[in-house]
Amino acid sequence: MTTPNLRIAEHYRQAIRDGQLAPGERLPTVRELAEEHGVATATARAAMGWLRTEGWIVTTQRGSFVARDVANTATPADRLSRVRRTGTILGTGETRRVTSAALLVPPLYVAEVFDQDPASQVVRREYVLGSGQQRLALAVDWYPRELADLVPDLLRTAHSSDDLLTQIERATGRTVAYGRDAMHGRDADQREASALGIRPGDSILAGTHEWSDDQGIILYGEWCLPARLTIGYEYRL
Repeated sequence: MTTPNLRIAEHYRQAIRDGQLAPGERLPTVRELAEEHGVATATARAAMGWLRTEGWIVTTQRGSFVARDVANTATPADRLSRVRRTGTILGTGETRRVTSAALLVPPLYVAEVFDQDPASQVVRREYVLGSGQQRLALAVDWYPRELADLVPDLLRTAHSSDDLLTQIERATGRTVAYGRDAMHGRDADQREASALGIRPGDSILAGTHEWSDDQGIILYGEWCLPARLTIGYEYRL
């Protein structure tokens, strides 16, 4: 079971990610948080400490406020959860610019991920996530070939009214049941640097995620973030 301080912190992370709390908006005091959530002031203070450490809030003599500058972004698990709550992977104020969407023969490692003939095609979608003038991530999503026939928007770069995962689950009757993330730090190459507005060779956090059900993989994603951003997530053992 999640401890009370982590539960309170996640409540406010989610509210900030989803746009329910705007940049610069004031948060309750530690005492008010403790009373609202029925916990000790030390527990409420620990929750605020997590939010401050991760860059979600800033604290001054006047109180604690939602950070005005984006210092963090959602994890794949956060975005999957948001689709369930709101119907979109994007938080309020976030944008997604799709730069390519096509059927192609993938690199060998992607074919191996999907356990298919290396000469077979898959769907590849590349896009840049942003917030205001800031670029949050460069991402590439890979989907099984057969989904393109069921969800034509997979091969379109224009904005669609429904999130692609929602369309896939509606068209196939499948639901993402499993997820796995992997991350590592490395230097940005020319393509990544151009998309993120940084210099080639600058440090980035690169990651992959896989969403699947008992029938197999629904989406395999690759992404990279500028080093200035923080991501975090809870887990149970």
